[in-house]
Amino acid sequence: MLQSINPYTLKEVYSIKEFSFEQAKAAIDTADECFKSWRTRSFSKRSDHMLAAAEELKKNKETYAEDITLEMGKPISQSIAEIEKCAWVCEYYAENAERQLANKSIETDALESYVSYEPLGAVLAVMPWNYPFWQVFRFAAPALMAGNVGLLKHASNVMKSAANIEKVFSRAGFPEGCFTNLPINSGMVEDIIKNKKIKAVTLTGSKPAGSAVASLAGSEIKKSVLELGGSNALVVFDDCNMEETVKTCIQARYQNTGQSCIAGKRLLLQKPIAEDFTKKFIDAVRKLKSGDPLDKDTYIGPMARVDLAEELEQQLKQSVEQGAKILVGGNRKDAYFEPTVASNVSANMTIFKEETFGPLIGITVFETEEEAVNLVNQSAFGLGVSLFTENLETAKRLAPQFEDGAVFVNELVKSDPRLPFGGTKISGYGRELSSDGIQEFVNKKTVYIK
Repeated sequence: MLQSINPYTLKEVYSIKEFSFEQAKAAIDTADECFKSWRTRSFSKRSDHMLAAAEELKKNKETYAEDITLEMGKPISQSIAEIEKCAWVCEYYAENAERQLANKSIETDALESYVSYEPLGAVLAVMPWNYPFWQVFRFAAPALMAGNVGLLKHASNVMKSAANIEKVFSRAGFPEGCFTNLPINSGMVEDIIKNKKIKAVTLTGSKPAGSAVASLAGSEIKKSVLELGGSNALVVFDDCNMEETVKTCIQARYQNTGQSCIAGKRLLLQKPIAEDFTKKFIDAVRKLKSGDPLDKDTYIGPMARVDLAEELEQQLKQSVEQGAKILVGGNRKDAYFEPTVASNVSANMTIFKEETFGPLIGITVFETEEEAVNLVNQSAFGLGVSLFTENLETAKRLAPQFEDGAVFVNELVKSDPRLPFGGTKISGYGRELSSDGIQEFVNKKTVYIK
């Protein structure tokens, strides 16, 4: 049985019976049959379905959002925003996929030569609980618009969201098998990847999960895309707009109760403003409202599971033993972890080196640009970095020196359908979103006509 526990009440939301191997295999067969006709459907007809999916999301956003909140504790206002963003990505690809996958002419000695972009087939998506709709839709919208079909293995605590996503595509008129939810446990993923009808796999999750899936896909010579963890730095220079920077850094760290791969998890402050900025930042943290995630005024809810809160508590404890100082917060009760700020954090401490997946941030002070760049690049992760400065020329000069997949200036790192999204180092490989994302799961076919 797959079970979901409401992290705020600690009561069971539901338990469902998982698919047997035979049921999963039958679903893959249905998806493969669907692909044979779906791949031939025009972009115009695919677009009609995708726009209908966007309308379904907007029409029933409160219902879908409430299920997210009950399953994993996301504050309801943020759950609603997540559904709205999913509608945006559907609309984006409905409007742009045909152009992004148009044949690319290349001048050669041939009469005609070009590259075409053709779908691969059934793609397995292994997805996490922290953004249970958005993580799926940013894969599904481009994959389906490209002519592929999708199968979803979602996290076990968000199976209602998984079923709801399948419902969205069904209500939008997508044919049976075009997008399929597989309520299975992780132990079945290996057999599914080995199924000859699965042509590629994408995973958003932890490094161990990504490593395991990539190894399996590699052994089967199948394409994979990995979006893994992050330990993004918020680099605040002494010429920043302090009021706006504090506001942005609060959102970057504490939205979704800090449970985001692209959250700003390391706060690097230039020495001349470190003391003043820290004071203002702590004042803002203290104003964040914690409580029932179904209350629209709540900003900090419980973490998704008790064990996750316990793990964060242990990371903080280790760092304090290493010399960090708790400035605010630091207490845990069940799955609730207080919004926490720690100072005196050095590069050898646990909360600097490891990903902290919850409402905890450590402050490190630097003096020079070179020191800031080195501190950012010391991380084994490489998802993104935010720079805060009024000198945009400085930001442009520094941007190439960072090893991350994204550099955002005076803004938190965020995913946007119009921009490619993905990391380097142990944050994964491949890109989602934009034209880069839709071209991940296609056959880039060379056609040469003499």
